[in-house]
Amino acid sequence: MHPRLFLILAFFLAVPAASAAQDEWAASRIDPASVPMEIVEETRELAPGGLPDGLMETYAGDGDIAAGWYASPTERYGHGVIGDAVEGGALVARTAAGEVLVLELPETEVFEDRYPRLADLDGDGTVEVVTIRASIQLGASVTVYGIDEGRLAEKASTGFIGLANRWLNIAGIASFRGGPGKEIAFVEKPHIGGTLFVYEYMDEALTPVASMPGFSNHLIGAAELRLSALADVNGDGGMDLALPSFDRRSLRIVGFTDGAFAELASVALPSRIDKAIGVKGVGRDASFLVGLQNADVYEVHRR
Repeated sequence: MHPRLFLILAFFLAVPAASAAQDEWAASRIDPASVPMEIVEETRELAPGGLPDGLMETYAGDGDIAAGWYASPTERYGHGVIGDAVEGGALVARTAAGEVLVLELPETEVFEDRYPRLADLDGDGTVEVVTIRASIQLGASVTVYGIDEGRLAEKASTGFIGLANRWLNIAGIASFRGGPGKEIAFVEKPHIGGTLFVYEYMDEALTPVASMPGFSNHLIGAAELRLSALADVNGDGGMDLALPSFDRRSLRIVGFTDGAFAELASVALPSRIDKAIGVKGVGRDASFLVGLQNADVYEVHRR
């Protein structure tokens, strides 16, 4: 059985236990003027290299890579799922020493993304570059790159979805299980079914460790990719993830508890979520700021 199908089946078998463990959460309307229009201000700088909506990601800690972005704009895919048909044909990384490294994709692939993510996924002190790489014929994948002998090189990939014009959106990169490494969470096909996957990166391989159906962290055709947020809402040392339900009318909070991946809470909202999701507070005091299509803003919080 394919590992992703196995994970989805395992979730359905575990649903009653997960639902019984949910906390009591609620949503309270707040003044929209108290938060930015996009709810979470975008602090990334525009990336060089000509990608119209491209942004530069920087790494806050010590590591071998200091910044990353996409370049070599191309229209060879034409999917246009994040607002236009211009995608990145190359990945660029600036090292901590100031050297600029470039990896060009073959003509059959693009980076269907606005910015790469930089993280030390396995806790070894070096930085991995997490991208959304799409095949023109086979759709998107999560692909990880790093520096190998002075060059950018592919380290691991989830593999392409299998059909053209099938996309995924990264929801978060964090220590969801409380260990020294960080897992990658993403929603595969957020406009068609929407399954959340969590993958572990170890020994230059990506391995699925959890999945759950019924999510969408993107509005088709929109440039906003940040319809998700991270907080350790139960204070157990592992990050939890808040993101919209598939119809974007509820905010769902999920995470690992006692080693199992479960839904911790789900709160219905009066309109669809269409903006970046913000976080207020930490730990059990954390709440989420959610902007809706009807221009309302709600704070989703523990009762």
